[in-house]
Amino acid sequence: MNIALIGYGKMGKAIEEIALNRNHKIVLKIDEPNLNDFTRDNLSKADVAIEFTGPHSAYENVKRAIEWQTPVVSGSTGWADRLDEIKKLCKEKNGSFIWTSNFSIGVNLFFELNKKLASLMAPHTDYKVSVEETHHTSKKDAPSGTAITLAEQIMEQLPSKKKWVNNESNNAGELSIISKRIDPAAGTHNIRYSSPIDDIEIIHTAHNRAGFAAGAVLAAEYIRDKKGIFTMKDVLNL
Repeated sequence: MNIALIGYGKMGKAIEEIALNRNHKIVLKIDEPNLNDFTRDNLSKADVAIEFTGPHSAYENVKRAIEWQTPVVSGSTGWADRLDEIKKLCKEKNGSFIWTSNFSIGVNLFFELNKKLASLMAPHTDYKVSVEETHHTSKKDAPSGTAITLAEQIMEQLPSKKKWVNNESNNAGELSIISKRIDPAAGTHNIRYSSPIDDIEIIHTAHNRAGFAAGAVLAAEYIRDKKGIFTMKDVLNL
């Protein structure tokens, strides 16, 4: 499979290593120094584009790929407010698109565990729930996209929680997300239910970027010959 990497930072390089190990070919690498190379002709050489940039550029990058009829896998976070626009465009153009806040296989299993635990805890109102996420200091957005996904999953099961906030809160209608930036943390997410009697916690800790990169390559392999909008639940058959 021929892959275009849109974004060639630490994640792009990790994806490249795994893709090459799986006998794929990188036919295009786009980063800040060579943005002029991001053209329709150059992208047409790729079967799939994998996009990992920042919230400032992700929307336009994904939009181009869809308009130019290249299946695109995006792991950029901080731009979820424009996802509906991209999904609408994808449907109009009969394109192929996967976005997730986290491509790690372990994290996607953690998402399913989080939903199950929240449903079990819903009747037990003595427990106060909170989300904590820790990442390296170069992470551009806070809270992390993964933490937001976890919080939204919890709120679906706990109707008393009306919104998440990125700080400690004693408001019963708010779900606290605490963000910490500590080097060299690759990413830790902690869900805690606390009561006067005991605490219940589930934790996912990434040791490096390999899990995220491997999941992104799996998603690219999955979407290559498909049309539509998919998620990692589809990729992993969850």
